[in-house]
Amino acid sequence: MYIRVRVIAGARKESFEAGSEDSFLLSVKEPAEGNRANTRVLEIIARHFGMASKQIRIISGHHSPGKILSIPD
Repeated sequence: MYIRVRVIAGARKESFEAGSEDSFLLSVKEPAEGNRANTRVLEIIARHFGMASKQIRIISGHHSPGKILSIPD
């Protein structure tokens, strides 16, 4: 299953909003440097879906705020 995630890196507070079943808006405290924000995004999404963060992959958007993630069914 693919989901779309919009990320705001370097935010003051972390937040998680579900736009629809396959669309999310995330704010993370980590900066968008050294893959730290992407790692935190994977942790938050994994916790939401109840799986390990290593099972989720970034398909598109490694260097942009709009990302497409692959989650196993």
